[in-house]
Formats: sequence, structure tokens, C-alpha cells
Amino acid sequence: MTWQPQEEPLRQLAQCLKDSLSGHDPSAQKNAELMLRQAKASPDIDNYLAYVFSNTTPPAPVNMSPTDYYTARAAAAVMLKNDIKNSYKTLPESVKAYIKSIILVGLQDPTAQMRNYAGNVVTEIVKQGGIMGWPQVLAELITMVSNASGSISQQAQEGGMSALLKICEDNKRALDREYQSQKPLDFIFPKLLEFTGSPSPKVRADALSSINVFIPEKPAAVVANLDALLQQLFRLASDSSEDVRKHVCRSFVHLADIAPEAIRPHMAGLVDYMVTQQRTPDNSELALDAAEFWLCVGEDKKLRDSLGPYLDKVIPVLLESMVYGEDDILRLEGEKEDAEQEDREEDIKPVFAATKAARLTNGDDSSANGNGLSASAGYAYEDDDLSEGELEDFDEEDEDVDPEEQWNLRKCSAAALDVLASVFHEPVFQSTLPYLTTNLSHAEWPNREAAVLALGAIADGCMSVVEPHLPNLTQYLISLLQDPEPVVRQITCWSLGRYSGWAANLDQAGKQQYFEPIMDGILRRMLDPNKRVQEAAASAFANLEEKANVALKSYCGVIVRQFVECFGKYKDRNMFILYDCVQTLAEHVGPELENQKLDKILMPALMERWNKVSDQSREMFPLLECLSYVATALGRSFSDHAPPIFARCINIIHRNLEETWLAGSNSEFEAPDKDFLVTGLDLLSAIIQALPETDSMALVDASQPNLFDLLGFCMKDPNNDVRQSAYALLGDCAIYVFPRLQPRLPAILDILIAQLDVTKAPADREGTVYSVINNACWSVGEISMRQGRGMEPYVEKLLEKLGLILFNDQVPESLNENAAIALGRLGIGCPQYLAVHLAQLAQPFLQAIKKVVWTDEKSHALIGFMGIILANPPAMEQCLLEFFAEMASANKEIVTGGPGDEEQLFRKTFLQVLKQYQTMIPDFDGFLHNLPPQKEQILRQLYLS
Repeated sequence: MTWQPQEEPLRQLAQCLKDSLSGHDPSAQKNAELMLRQAKASPDIDNYLAYVFSNTTPPAPVNMSPTDYYTARAAAAVMLKNDIKNSYKTLPESVKAYIKSIILVGLQDPTAQMRNYAGNVVTEIVKQGGIMGWPQVLAELITMVSNASGSISQQAQEGGMSALLKICEDNKRALDREYQSQKPLDFIFPKLLEFTGSPSPKVRADALSSINVFIPEKPAAVVANLDALLQQLFRLASDSSEDVRKHVCRSFVHLADIAPEAIRPHMAGLVDYMVTQQRTPDNSELALDAAEFWLCVGEDKKLRDSLGPYLDKVIPVLLESMVYGEDDILRLEGEKEDAEQEDREEDIKPVFAATKAARLTNGDDSSANGNGLSASAGYAYEDDDLSEGELEDFDEEDEDVDPEEQWNLRKCSAAALDVLASVFHEPVFQSTLPYLTTNLSHAEWPNREAAVLALGAIADGCMSVVEPHLPNLTQYLISLLQDPEPVVRQITCWSLGRYSGWAANLDQAGKQQYFEPIMDGILRRMLDPNKRVQEAAASAFANLEEKANVALKSYCGVIVRQFVECFGKYKDRNMFILYDCVQTLAEHVGPELENQKLDKILMPALMERWNKVSDQSREMFPLLECLSYVATALGRSFSDHAPPIFARCINIIHRNLEETWLAGSNSEFEAPDKDFLVTGLDLLSAIIQALPETDSMALVDASQPNLFDLLGFCMKDPNNDVRQSAYALLGDCAIYVFPRLQPRLPAILDILIAQLDVTKAPADREGTVYSVINNACWSVGEISMRQGRGMEPYVEKLLEKLGLILFNDQVPESLNENAAIALGRLGIGCPQYLAVHLAQLAQPFLQAIKKVVWTDEKSHALIGFMGIILANPPAMEQCLLEFFAEMASANKEIVTGGPGDEEQLFRKTFLQVLKQYQTMIPDFDGFLHNLPPQKEQILRQLYLS
């Protein structure tokens, strides 16, 4: 028998649902919320909710107006969806069956909002129960949209298609899996193509939106229907609905990414089409989707060349789209001097700690912190991870979203111009030049601003052709730093930052004429009365610091004094980028800060902020990172400031570990942010490296709790970033405070050896575990260098783990190299224990070590390896020549170091190896002739002359 509601509970529920959204009667609202919480205990509550929502008219006992009942239905839908989301798996099967039997009725509701709620409930059931938990729903929705019988209203078709879209968005991978030898997507995708021909614009748009969910994944269903999809897109390109055309643009962007060969023959028509759509008045979404096409094509090596003949059509529309619209102009003209206003908490951007770079990774990780591409000045790419199916209940808008932080047509067009400039260079500049000539001095500020944005956008790609014009252009840009409109000053800072590399590399006279005015102009704007200009100037100056590098040494005094003024005036938000400026300066000028006694000016300002920021503030992350760079730059001059900073880092780490333990043992406690651990560990590393050994050891001795007790917990933390920084700190402790580390080695090494398990790395999707193991290998080597024969109890376990890494060709090369260095350094104190395995280790060791740049670490590793060879010379039979060839590639300075230097040990040890083989190989000179002639000549010159 079908479930039926009882009259009185139904009346009470409807009334409570209505009152729960009654903003004008707080008392009734509070009472209703209490009763609804109590009603959740009823086993039939979800049946009642589904009943109320699915019935368009109030049942007989419910006496309320249509408006009030509509409110009750909306509240029932939201409550039902949340119940399904939170407890679907525990619902009785009878309740699930009833909800499924009635909820599709809501898709036929006359109101779009109710159809939307019904779709949310339907897709939540599928999400929680799985595709096979309600397999017939797909067929039912497709039947509803198809309207084969002709009895389904257009509203119902739209409701069914909207629900199908939500299911596609939330289950795109599940729909492409096999169930009983069939993939649902193979059945759905042709139907979606069919629905793009519906008479309803809403159905056409949602069908195409559903298709766009799958195209980027390139499933077999898309590949099989690619020709049919292209034909349909060309039909829909002239659709009367702008919403449909928006999704057509998205489809072409996706297809350009997954199937460029299918797009290339149609480039001429696509260019005309996208240009037209981008110029659609009053529809910024459609224009933005069209503009994305230029970004996609420009970044695709297979497609970009086919765009070249049409630059004269593309560049003008990009430039037009970079001018602020009327609404933005009205909003921005209201922004004037606000530097004295305190920031709201929601204005402050979350900042995530940078992880400690893995040691000895020979790749190029040279991403600049101050790249100038902040969201508020210029442009920045954005990637929205939210599913489009996740609609906010009641369509509440986030009023706190800053329009200047959002990805939009203006930013997309500027980014596309940047990409095209980097591909086509001079043709882009020639197409842009007339616009610059007309608009850089335009009377209207939006045109000036857009022209400066365009000039900055082409900086990297067109530098060689812009350069002859830069003497005049930079002078004009510097004058625009005084523009009455803050937004023009803001974009001018960004643009100047993009060209600062040119000025920084001029001769001394050129620096005086151009670089110094640029630097001075940006520095002055860092104290602009407008916060956004301050932020843009600080970001631009960080960019300038990256490009000028050591050229800043002679300007340190001026720069630091300006930074100190900024510390006195900036509000919380802009402090974040100011820290970046300070740490970038410290990174590039290093000891010059100490040489010029600038620590006397800088450190009081930093310490004032240090004392103001609480341990729980997210501002602590960039502050800790900034202090790490400053400590490294100042060296021993940092000693006076180190004790309180070191002690506070210890406290922050200790508190975070305690909170982690509490959260793990009691669900009522929230897990702490691991960024506190990462930045705290990194600052401890920097301090230990920077100070004299006696000072560093004193700090370790005074640490409460003891540093190494905390370090042991961090080395076992489940978070990869924490462990990566922990092993970096361990290696630094081995180098700088080994006497304090040594007594703790038994416990530390047990943890470390367990960490060297490379078999767990494939389960790490992000690959960050390799960086952890990299640092662990490095710390093994540093400990082995100092512990010597004391490593004997650990040799077998370490050999097992390091050997697995060395023999593994699936791990990053840097990890093979680190394992080889660690093994070699282990051989310095324990050669005899490794010698028995030399025949197996030699070949992979040499293959890895020859890729390592000649540094102290490589020299140490080879000294240890030679010790292993001397303990078992016959084991090198198969690769002795390869070893000699590698020794011939050594830097001359390494081989010919002065008496008493470590380099002498390198040469002395190898001479022992040569002497050993001279006694073992009868015709040793003849044996050396098997080396390549150049290698043989160098080997003899370095070691045998």
C-alpha cells in the first residue's frame, strides 16, 4: 500500500516549514526551527518532506496562502536534499522508494525555481546512491525530455533536462564506467546531441551544457560522435538564444583542446564567429566564452599557427574588450583615498605556505613570487573547482565577492593578448600599436587604463620590438603614476613592473635615466593613498626585484627605508605582499642588508609586526616565510633577534601538534592548519643555517619542548608538506648543530628509514611524497658524513631502502640521484658493509651520479664510493671504464685543491684506486686506451701527470 501522510502532522510540518523562513517574525522562526529539529527524529519525516514539496496545492488540512505554501515547499526541498546528502545510506529502503516515486513530479512544476529544487534532490540521490542505485532515472529523464508521446509540457521537458544536466555534472566519470558491460554515457550522449535540436532554447542550452561536461574528458562516446557534434555546433552557431551560443563557444574551446585537428580546417569561420560573439552587446558571459577561444588556441602548439593570418581581426576585439564597462566605471570612480580605513576580515586573502623545496632537485624551479599578475592589477588565470551543478539554495548571492578579483572578459582578453604576443611577437605589436597611439593619452581614463593594460600585456612577447620605443613609453608611464584616477595608477604600476627587466639591464647611464625613475616611481606608489594602488605597486616592485636581482644592491638603503614606512602605514591585507617584497629583496641582495647595517632599520619594523600578529593568524604564514629569507640574508646579525623568534616557532609547532592529536582523538576538535607547521619548520631551518654554530646550539638547548622531540613527530606527520620541511630541517641540523642531534639519532634514524619507502609513492596522486623522500635521502647523506662508522647499525636497512630507489626507473631522476649521493656518503664511514653489494650497486650508482652537477655533495659521494671500491676492487669489473670516464669529468678545482683541503682527499683517494687497479690489470695503460680519447687524455692530465 502506498504511503499516505496523516493530516495533523502534515499541517504542523507545512506551518513549521513556512515559519522557518519567516524573517519578519523571529519568535515564530525560532520555534519552527526547534520543532523541525524534533521532527527529524520521526522515521517518516523525509516522506512528509517529499510529499509537501511535490504537491503544488496545499492538502485539505493545510490552510495557508499560495505564497506561504510556496515558501513551505521550498523549505521542504532544501531540508529533503540535506537529509539525503547527510544520511541517505541509513534511510529505510521504503523511504528511498517513496522519494524516488514522487520527486520527479517536481520536475513538472510550473515554476522554474521548484523544478530546480527537484533537480537538486534527484541528483543528490544519484550522487549518494550511485548510478546503479537508481538506474531507471536516466531513462525516465530522457523520456521526459524526448516527449515522444507529445503529452509532456515544455516546462516539464526543461525540468527533466535541467535534472539530467545536474546528474551529468556531478557524475561525469561514473557515467563513463561499465555496468554490466555497458556505459551509461554511450546511451546518454547521442540523446544529448538529439536534445540540442529541441524547440525549447532552455533544453538546447542545457543539453549542450551537458555535452560540455564530457568533452574535456575525451571519453569514447565523445570521440565516436565527434563529427555529429561538429555538424550540430555549426547549426547551433546562429541560434537565436544567446545562452545556446554561449555553450557553442564553450564547446569549440573544449574541442580545440582535445581535437585540434578537427578544428583547424574551420579556423577562418571560427575566427569570424568568435569575434562576432565577443562583440555581443550586454552579454558579458557570452563574450567571455568567446574570448576563451583565443587563449586556448594560442596555447595549443598544434593550432596556434593557424591563427596567424587572422591577427588583424582578433587583436582589435581583444583591445576593445579590455576597456572597463559602464557599470565598472561607475563603481571604480567611487574608489578614492582609502589607505587609512581598516580592512574587513573578508577583504584579507587567504595565503598558503610555500613548501620547502626538495633538496638537490636539479630542475628549474624559478617561479617568481612577484610576477605582477595580481587579480587586482592586470590579470590572473582562475580555475573554478566548483561543480556547476552545485547551486546555492535559494540562489543567495555572495555580496562580498570583489568584482576586481573575478575572472572576466577584460582579464581574459588581456591574458589572450599576452599569449598571442608570446607566439607571434612583432605582428601582434604592429596590430596593437595604432590602439596604443590613440589611447595612451586619451582624455577618458578608461581608454588610458586599457591602453596601459595592453602595453603591459605584450611586454614579454614583444619586448624586442617594443624596446626602441621604451625610452619614451617608460617616461610617459612614469607620468601616469600621478594620474588622478587610482585605477590608472594601479595598472601603470603593473605595466612598469613588466618592463623593469629592460631598465635593470641597461648600462649605468641608462639605469640612471630609466631604471632609477621607474624604481622610485613604483616605490612612491607603494605609499599611495589608495589601497589597491599600494597593492599593485608592491606586487610590481616584487617583480622588479626578481628582474633586477643583484643590481639592487646599491639601492638597498632607499628600498628598505620605504618598506619600513609601508610597515607603518599598511593595513592587514597589503602586509601580505609587503612581506613578499622584503623576502624577495633579502633573497637577491643577501649579505648586503648586513653590510649596509640595514638590519637596524628593517628588523624593528618586522619585530613590531611579529609582536602584533597572533599565533593563530593566517598572516603568520607569510611573516614566517619572510623572516626565513631575512635570517639567511643577515646571518650572524640576526642573532640578537633569534631567541624570541626561535622560541615562538617552537611554541607554534608544539601547539599545532597538540591540536592535531586532539582532533585525531576527538571529533569535536577541528584539525589545525598544517601551514603553521610548514612555515615554522622552515624558519627554524633558516635560523639554524644563518647563525654561528654556538648560537644555534644554544637555541636548540633552550627549546622547550625540545626541538628534536617535536621534529620526530613532524617527521611522522601524515601531511607531505610537513614531512618535507621536517626532513629539510633534519638535514640542516646535521650540518649546523650535529653535536645536539647526535644523541637523538637512534630514534630519529628509525623514523627516517621508515620514510624511505618508495613503494608507497605511487598512491600519492600529487607526487609530493617524492619530495619528502628526496629530503629524507639528503638528510641521510648529511648525517652519514658526520656520524661516520656510527652508521654501521643502520647500514643494512638503509641499503635496502636506498637500493630500491636506485634501481627504480619509475621515480623522478632527482630521487635516483639523491639515493646515489646518500649511498656514497654512507660509504665514507661504512665502506666494508657496502662493498659486498658493489657488483649490483655500481652500475645504477654511476648512471645516477653522472647526472648530478659537480658539487661538494657529489664529491663526498664519490669519495665514499671509492672507499667501497677499495674494499672490493674486483666487483667493478663490468663498469670500471664508466667510473674512470666519470672521474675524468670532474672540475679541475675539485681535483687540484690546496693541501689540507677536502679536494685533496678526493684526489688522494682516487690515486689509491688507480694504484690498486694498476697492480690488478697487467696492461693498465692499454686498458685506459679503451676510454674515449678525450676522456683518457683528461684523466691522465688530472691524475697521472
